[in-house]
Amino acid sequence: MKGNEVEQINIETRQTGWEELSISNDFLFGKVMQNPELCKELLQRILPDLKIDHIEYPELQKNIKQDIDAKSVRLDVYVKDEKAVVYDIEMQVSDTKELPKRSRYYQSMIDLQLIDKGQYYNELNRSYVIFICPFDAFGKGRHIYTFENICKEDGSISMGDEAVKIFLNAKGTMDDVSKELKAFLDYVAGKKPVDSYVEKLEEAVKEAKKNREWRHEYMTLLMRDQENQKIGEKKMAKLIILLNEDGRLSDIIRVSQDEEYRQELYEEYHIS
Repeated sequence: MKGNEVEQINIETRQTGWEELSISNDFLFGKVMQNPELCKELLQRILPDLKIDHIEYPELQKNIKQDIDAKSVRLDVYVKDEKAVVYDIEMQVSDTKELPKRSRYYQSMIDLQLIDKGQYYNELNRSYVIFICPFDAFGKGRHIYTFENICKEDGSISMGDEAVKIFLNAKGTMDDVSKELKAFLDYVAGKKPVDSYVEKLEEAVKEAKKNREWRHEYMTLLMRDQENQKIGEKKMAKLIILLNEDGRLSDIIRVSQDEEYRQELYEEYHIS
């Protein structure tokens, strides 16, 4: 989770009232995916070539943090199967234009947790970082975009690092996925359930909304996010004033679009 330099669950998806939430809300999605059978079925639909017997929920499923100065990651769904393959599944509603680099960051954080000092790199597990989106991150109309490290000069050569990143697009137009995965993506896009699995998801969503503890957690996170947003706006306003006083007009434009550069300037101007 980022926000005050810890990644927040998307504020945009939390503005909706609890009773109106759908599977596309990342908080509710994470709760529903605590059901191992529902989660395993989703993974099988995304990765039909894999045969997953069962999944487990490792202890690090929620918070990963490597040091005090770095961004932390809150994972929506983090599981592993009986072959020790790990899967991170993220529901991403807002098109922040940074998903490729976010997937890279998530991958690196997961890898740090998978190997201890003194272990060999070959002991790193095969891993999948999966983003589910109601938008097309790459603009090509596909329902699924799968990325592995391939040699640029010879496409037949794979790096073999066993790190896979997948981006699902609920608004895809191509006939490029199974009807089962298409049914799930249509559900994410807001359409009515059309098969038994998606119907089970719908029932799980309804049951999740009856959970008072989860409702309280959701509202607490919402209030925390709103407070973090206010703090961020105050920091940004202070930075803009200081940049304007120093005549750095081009930087004012840049900090509104470049988060990394914005953080650099916060440090430069000692804004905390």
